[in-house]
Amino acid sequence: MTPQSTHAHPVYPTLLSPLDVHGITLRNRILMGSMHVGLEEEWGQLERLAAFFGARARGGVGLIVTGGISPNWAGMLKPFAAKMSNRYEAWKHRVVTDEVHRHGGLICLQILHAGRYGYTPWNVAPSALKSPITPFKPRELSTRSVRGTIADFTRAAQLAQAAGYDGVEIMGSEGYLINQFLVTRTNKRTDQWGGAYENRMRFATEIVSSVRKAVGDRFLIIFRLSLLDLVEEGSTWEEVVQLAHRLEEAGVSIINTGIGWHEARVPTIATMVPRGAFAWVTEKIRKEVSVPTVTSNRINMPELAESILAEQKADLVSMARPLLADPDWVEKAQKQEAQLINTCIGCNQACLDLVFQNKKASCLVNPQACNEEELEILQTAAPRTIAVVGAGPAGLAFSTIAAQRGHQVTLFEKSETIGGQFTIAARIPGKGEFLETLRYYTERLKQTGVNVRLGTIATVEDLTEYDHVVVCTGVQPRIPKIPGVEGPNVVTYLDVLSGRVEIGESAAIIGAGGIGFDVADYLTAPHGMGESASIEEYLEEWGIDTEGAARGGLRSPEKVESPRTIYLCQRKTGKLGANLGKTTGWIHRTTLKNRGVTFLPGCTYTGITENGLSIEKDGEHQELAVDHVILCAGQLSENALVAPLREKGRTVHQLGGADLAAELDARRAIDQGTRLAISID
Repeated sequence: MTPQSTHAHPVYPTLLSPLDVHGITLRNRILMGSMHVGLEEEWGQLERLAAFFGARARGGVGLIVTGGISPNWAGMLKPFAAKMSNRYEAWKHRVVTDEVHRHGGLICLQILHAGRYGYTPWNVAPSALKSPITPFKPRELSTRSVRGTIADFTRAAQLAQAAGYDGVEIMGSEGYLINQFLVTRTNKRTDQWGGAYENRMRFATEIVSSVRKAVGDRFLIIFRLSLLDLVEEGSTWEEVVQLAHRLEEAGVSIINTGIGWHEARVPTIATMVPRGAFAWVTEKIRKEVSVPTVTSNRINMPELAESILAEQKADLVSMARPLLADPDWVEKAQKQEAQLINTCIGCNQACLDLVFQNKKASCLVNPQACNEEELEILQTAAPRTIAVVGAGPAGLAFSTIAAQRGHQVTLFEKSETIGGQFTIAARIPGKGEFLETLRYYTERLKQTGVNVRLGTIATVEDLTEYDHVVVCTGVQPRIPKIPGVEGPNVVTYLDVLSGRVEIGESAAIIGAGGIGFDVADYLTAPHGMGESASIEEYLEEWGIDTEGAARGGLRSPEKVESPRTIYLCQRKTGKLGANLGKTTGWIHRTTLKNRGVTFLPGCTYTGITENGLSIEKDGEHQELAVDHVILCAGQLSENALVAPLREKGRTVHQLGGADLAAELDARRAIDQGTRLAISID
């Protein structure tokens, strides 16, 4: 490792200092972590993937790691998934490496064999044990096939080198094939690749040894090591350390931190996970090895990254989603403009949720991610005067981009602050990150010169002078037709989350969509509005062992007592929260169940009285004796300005909730605002 430059950055001296690894100099300590984005499977050369990574290299990232690429057919994540097994596939990647190098960056190819996590009927594993999260039972690898798979990893690394990559990351964590060999949970073999740990770790160490021999010294080999499996029968800490030592001997350049298997029932990257929650475990492994170490998970701002490195908890920080949210993250830190970073809020809604639905990833706060060529922001040749009504996510996205392009934009907002229902959402425990987005837009409004008129109710007369009017007035709660719904003990989610009403010791929530779950979380959380749990509280609540005593890093979780009795009701039968995010819905359900919330699907609401809510369920009448009944039963668009403006011949656009009153959908709102702003000329 090279010492810090004598010209250290005045604010982030460690984060922005170079690092020498195997004779290769990284320009800073920021690694863009691996994340599959759905561009890896393009036909021909990977131009859109090149544009995506090129934008991050241009923004100053020190080292980029691609999404997982299989070393062979059997290791593919899904049918037709990307692999690196022949010269044609290597040729496809040359455009990616050339683009990254053109901007002074370095890039490694991640080699990932899915093992039993493959969504294919031909997947393989150490033992024929089906994964709980995939539909196909794997075939057990023969001894000969194990050797062949090691050769395939080696071949993939050689092809990556030929394609211009500066190194490879070997994926040994998150429950993929190498991780499956390491633990008795998934390895029941009795040959030289199973049984004692010395045998179980042989697959990992022989891959690294073989790759190092094939690629030579001046080529990076990162190993993504599972420091906490967070599953039963996972590795012990002693085994993790033993493997780390053997990986050093085998020739790894860098050890990256992996946390949790995909089948683990512990959240590790969602918004409710505290920032930097796993730096402590990287610090532990760093004390055991001499090669540089990378820490990961929920590091999204430079102040935190700098403190982790300055405290010698790691040598590099890995960020995937934060660089999806802002490709210029590093450049802004370099310029001491952290206030202009478009911060990742850890929502997963437009990235991981889409990837796990076999769709292309993007980013809720940055729709340009993975759409760099399609959504390029260019100066307009015909500036227009544009009025925007409503400073929620849609209005903010539209206003700032339209003004950046050269349009004259006036933003009307009836309240005294920007944000709309994003401000309300930020009051949900663990969603305080939403305030980062509002901080970003506050700065962007200044930077782009938008004329912001807070505390102003825009009238039709005010708006007729503009070339375009963009209505972003949002939604209001829908009031269902239930006898007694006008009673004083009936409130809406806005009443609750705005703090206008103090809820008693018990409540029934009508509606179990995202808003209903958020309200239940708000009312049962032990910590304050918008706050995440502390790292210590999070580790205790989810049963994560920090002492290294428990296999897999799991211990008994601490029960979190709810301050209220809550019933969460829905009309539909079946699972509550069925439409919540694919990667986060289970977290919300588990959290509320652990806090004692009663789930009531299949309800017919027969009336509300001063004593509570009357329902019929499974043919039986029930009285829920509660202090309050909270309405989370949908929304209605606020778009009263649209018709009279069109009658006056104005060009009117509707965005966000004013266009479609579905669940509060910031992803759709910001995407709509961005696309409209780019299209107006």
